[in-house]
Amino acid sequence: MDQDDDFPAPAKRDMVAGLDKGLQVIEAFDQERSRLTIAEVAERTGLTRAAARRYLLTLTALGYMRHENKQFTLTPKILRLGQSYLHSARLPRIAQPLLYRLAYALGEAASVGVLDHDDLVCVAAVSAGQLISATLQPGTRVPAYCTANGRMLLASLAHDQVERFLARAAPEPITSHTIVDRARLGEEIARARERGYAVVDQELELGLRTIAVPVKNFRGDVVAAMNISVHAGRMSVEQMVERCLPTLIKYQVELNALL
Repeated sequence: MDQDDDFPAPAKRDMVAGLDKGLQVIEAFDQERSRLTIAEVAERTGLTRAAARRYLLTLTALGYMRHENKQFTLTPKILRLGQSYLHSARLPRIAQPLLYRLAYALGEAASVGVLDHDDLVCVAAVSAGQLISATLQPGTRVPAYCTANGRMLLASLAHDQVERFLARAAPEPITSHTIVDRARLGEEIARARERGYAVVDQELELGLRTIAVPVKNFRGDVVAAMNISVHAGRMSVEQMVERCLPTLIKYQVELNALL
């Protein structure tokens, strides 16, 4: 996301290097690398082994890490950092009750997400009794290029920002439906911008179809995207657009008015 114009980037002398490096250590852990040694953390963060050791031991003493057999893992306490955002940010608090109404009006799953660099982060979600996807949970992070919310948010960016995204993107074939060709991906982003909604058909998960619209604040800035997800076995893309889009737009207008 862009830097707030009212709060310019701080000078280097104002930055707390220790905090920066500590957060890098936390971010070194992910789904593929849930257990790391000191050497592995040092390699992933660019820290010396001695520095990586100190940060890991500090995080362990604070309860955010666990140490066993020369490997470190994150503890559930780390979730407090994400919960602080979900509990304090205005968007999730406003969107959640509206999502309940949207999801149960259609009998499908609904979620709201925001861009974080090139990823889509879910900040609010309701399943309406439909167990569709584990990715539709608050705090879940997935690639923006293969999700309806993510593609809609990419479509809201300036053209030069989209070009930079496409230049650095390295799309992977998560499913057999995932669009990995950059030119075609650019066409899909442009189509979403033109139509005002994005449709993704089983690109993130087989059996998962999603349609999304942008969410704007009172200034008209796109701050999030809202979607409906359905199981491919119950609804075609055409049926999803026909049945879900009008209701989705209705709640889009309502959420925009609240922001």
